[in-house]
Amino acid sequence: MPKLKTHKGAAARFRKTGTGKIMRMKGNRSHLRRKKPARVRRLYSRKLVMSKADSSRIGQILPD
Repeated sequence: MPKLKTHKGAAARFRKTGTGKIMRMKGNRSHLRRKKPARVRRLYSRKLVMSKADSSRIGQILPD
């Protein structure tokens, strides 16, 4: 079997945890950020767990 290559675009956007969950960041973080409330800006710095359906697709291109 040949080795599986990591999809570099996905590797820049997603991280796998030790338990195998896939974490993501929110989009639209830098656009027009000054006029957004501080509560919303705080939420942008948090990492979110991806849903099961999406994480199975992303897990195929992140073989780590």
